[in-house]
Amino acid sequence: MKNLALFPECQPFKQWHLAATSLHSIYVEQCGNPEGVPVIFLHGGPGSGCNPAQRRFFDPAHYHIILFDQRGCGRSMPAGEIQDNTTQHLVADIEQIRTRLNISRWHVFGGSWGSTLALAYANQHPNQVISLTLRGIFLSRPHEINWFLGQVALFFPEAWQTLLAPVPEAQCSQVLEYYATQVFDPDPVVSIPAAIHWNAFESSIMSLLPKADSSAPDGQVELARARVQIHYIRHLCFVDGEQMLSDAGKQLTHIPTTIVQGRYDMVCPPQTAWALSQVLPHAKFVMVPDAGHSAMEAGTCLALLNATEQYKHL
Repeated sequence: MKNLALFPECQPFKQWHLAATSLHSIYVEQCGNPEGVPVIFLHGGPGSGCNPAQRRFFDPAHYHIILFDQRGCGRSMPAGEIQDNTTQHLVADIEQIRTRLNISRWHVFGGSWGSTLALAYANQHPNQVISLTLRGIFLSRPHEINWFLGQVALFFPEAWQTLLAPVPEAQCSQVLEYYATQVFDPDPVVSIPAAIHWNAFESSIMSLLPKADSSAPDGQVELARARVQIHYIRHLCFVDGEQMLSDAGKQLTHIPTTIVQGRYDMVCPPQTAWALSQVLPHAKFVMVPDAGHSAMEAGTCLALLNATEQYKHL
């Protein structure tokens, strides 16, 4: 398994929208083997959507691969919508997708915010989960938010200074509220530059080694992402992280689980993954020694591929 690379690119065999409510239409795609073992991929953010590379963590000959853009994200509509958009709504959407596809049980794979959502779903529906593959664990506890929006400056002072650059001095202690006001401003001349600035901060601290991105930002995509993410962060992602840990230790001990964590993850520091491993002692815990937060760093990518290959035998 040491030289395992991402699986070849594959195209969806079906793309559709789930009418989750009268307001929200959820983009869903199905890839790989229609008769294969189902796996659902839960993307990060909150606010990001799916992308084609995420299909490639799974053997398309074995898995029926299901990806979806969460409410307000990616190709789901309306873009950036925060009404009726909470973790509890997303868990209900996952169940709607499962029942719509007539799936009894499936593998669940999620990283970063996707790990939070995976745990929230599994805690509520443990009997529907064959396995859990979790990366860059995030539980949205206050100290985790405080790290991301302040203490990370100990390691990334230049990125933090860039984030603070447009913030009036009197509001520097309220960065989240400043950007919330900006990105929800009805004037796109105000909201779109603020959204691009906000999103660039997280992107700049994702990997152990910096990676240049020369692509021009899409203002509307950036705005939707920032609006959804800020909405969730302002509400601690609508979860109680400590309760989630407690519930996992009671509900999920029978589910094969792999936890993959970058040692130098500056978005979701390793202590949270460690805490999860302590309540799930049966889980395989992989601390990648030379990785940050990104799923695409070599050691993290390999550990995730190893997990999906291992779970082919369940």
